[in-house]
Amino acid sequence: MYLNRRAATCGGLLLGHRPLFDVVTQACARGAALGAAFAEFGDLIMATIPITKRGAEKLKVELQRLKTVDRPAVIQAIAEARAQGDLSENAEYESAKEQQGFIEGRIIEVEGKLSAAQVIDPTELDAGGRVVFGATVDLEDEDSGSAVTYQIVGEDEADLKHGLINVSSPIARALIGKEEGDTAVVQAPGGERRYEIVGVKYI
Repeated sequence: MYLNRRAATCGGLLLGHRPLFDVVTQACARGAALGAAFAEFGDLIMATIPITKRGAEKLKVELQRLKTVDRPAVIQAIAEARAQGDLSENAEYESAKEQQGFIEGRIIEVEGKLSAAQVIDPTELDAGGRVVFGATVDLEDEDSGSAVTYQIVGEDEADLKHGLINVSSPIARALIGKEEGDTAVVQAPGGERRYEIVGVKYI
């Protein structure tokens, strides 16, 4: 399952970025298996985390807040707790230290994600009408006829209530590589769902 998720992610990135897509296509044309073609520059692809331009800005704002607001605040809280004397039974001190650990861990996590991020501007995608990372997709449920619109984004950006779905989610994996008029079959917890792709936009 993990490999399938990574393949879907990489496939979506390649389709949206013509130079990488062309290299894989050429490798396959030389007789290389698809897996070997991906491996030819797997380090380049796998070392990056796809994220939209909006998502990257969101992480930068969070990092700034963590460093300039949350970190100083917890340092101050620790200092005030220490001033109370005996730390062995100081609940305020323990709580502040625990919060500090969380903040420092999140700073490391966000910095790592930003350093490995492949920032994608959906408006600059060249995917020939196919569904790729960053694309906004209009769908129609073939059973109920209900319409829904999703944008495929990174893990930190996903928010189903606002139509933002994780690129590794079942529905995103079912959509990647397809185009308008195709049917995406999604294995949902409640059973199989079929969606017709009504439109693909890069906005």
